[in-house]
Amino acid sequence: MIRVLLVDDQPLIRAGLRMLCEAEAGLTVVGEAANGRDAIELAARLTPDVIVMDLRMPGVDGITATGRILAARSATRVLVLTTFGDDDHLYPALTAGACGFLLKDAPPEELLDGIRRAAAGDSPFSQDVLRRLVQRAVHARADRPQPVAGLTARERDVLNLVAEGLSNTEIAERLHIGVTTVKTHITSLMAKTGSPNRVRLALCART
Repeated sequence: MIRVLLVDDQPLIRAGLRMLCEAEAGLTVVGEAANGRDAIELAARLTPDVIVMDLRMPGVDGITATGRILAARSATRVLVLTTFGDDDHLYPALTAGACGFLLKDAPPEELLDGIRRAAAGDSPFSQDVLRRLVQRAVHARADRPQPVAGLTARERDVLNLVAEGLSNTEIAERLHIGVTTVKTHITSLMAKTGSPNRVRLALCART
């Protein structure tokens, strides 16, 4: 069972998210918070697997809360769910340690899949956000990653699909291999490229 903490300053949003999660097998909502301060307290007390985190909230915002929560318990997965997909929200959230970034206009099934992927150690991003993140990083970073040598043909296939924003399950289906095999390839790719996360790994495919 995936334990979920919902953090949003709008009661209607929290109520909708709770109904969505609790109607889905394998998910349970262990708590709700209306601001970052309460989120920090509940995260410590309830030890959720995944925190669905809004960013703009009164008092302590979602970015600050994310950093403090992960500093205390790095195993927690924080999945941002926000109306604001601009760089001023995206990059600070990732720097704080968020594992994924979804927009509130995403379909319900995308959010539910994102929660499961976050709990499994994956990094769910809205497709548009991931494409923009990779494109801008490639063009803006002065220290662009160098082309990666020593990859097998299969690792190169997996790397290219990571860059497209596909999940482990989607990559497995596309390449007709097992999800466990995909995870093994991604672990190998991260080691070979020195990439700490999927976004950085995706950048390597663009060089």
